[in-house]
This record gives sequence, C-alpha cells and structure tokens, in this order.
Amino acid sequence: MTETHHPPKPRTPGRRSRTAAGLALAALATVGTLGLLSACGTSPHSSSAGASRPGAPPMSGMSMPTRHPGAETAVTGDAVAIKNFAFSPATLKVRVGTTVTWTNQDTDAHTVTSTGPGGPLHSPAMATHATYSHTFTRPGTYAYLCTVHPFMTATVEVTR
Repeated sequence: MTETHHPPKPRTPGRRSRTAAGLALAALATVGTLGLLSACGTSPHSSSAGASRPGAPPMSGMSMPTRHPGAETAVTGDAVAIKNFAFSPATLKVRVGTTVTWTNQDTDAHTVTSTGPGGPLHSPAMATHATYSHTFTRPGTYAYLCTVHPFMTATVEVTR
C-alpha cells in the first residue's frame, strides 16, 4: 500500500478556516449578549434586576427613556402602549371589570408580567403590533414588568 502525500492547499489571503470563522462568530455572539445584558441593566449574576450602572451609556442606536418617579400621573382608560422601551401610561387607573389591552409598538419583543408571585399578568413575548389583554376582577395595585427588559415597569390601579 502506497501513501500519497499532498502538499497543503495554499490559502487565499484574507480567508479563514471554518473553525476560525466559527470561533470568531461565537466570540461576537458572546460579546453581543453581554452588551445586551448590560444595556438592559441586568446580568445573569445581578442581584437586583433592573439596576443600571451609573454613568453607563446606552448601546449605540438605542435610546433609553428617562423616568422621573412621580413625574407621570395616573391615567384612566383601558389601553397601554409599549413604545420606546416603556409602558405608557406608567400608571393606569381602572375600575373592576375593565379589560386592559397592551399593544407592542416597538420592534423588539416585550412581555407583560406581574412582578409578584401569583400575579395575574403573564403574556407571551409579543412581537411588533401584537396585543395582550387582561380583565381585572379584583381591586388592588398590580405591578408588572417586561421580563425581556426588566427596567420597563408599570402599574395598574384597580378600584371598585
């Protein structure tokens, strides 16, 4: 049996092997994920979801809404817009029996999820223009957030 040895094929300048290209893509994906986590103000190891790094700039091309506690007054109605990475209004007042509908007007997916255990709000991730509705049957204050972007928070105040 005779072995034939072939000289290695010359590489075209500027081309990488599939392995090197795969490693480069994996590294970019990891950096991108870390960048998204820091932009959301949380990480898998963060002890307080939604806490942001003071002075950290938002990701390029992404503007973060400025929230001032108490700056927005409670609004009555039955609709909440999800736009510019915020729930609007941030505080909605409704009466028992009201069905509230959230509409995602952002290009990113968002959820409407109760912040406390056993809360009634559990939407799936909503794509652009998707809606989620819930009828409030008991009075109380219902705090919720977007699980994809935990800095997005709001409340529904239900009265008799």
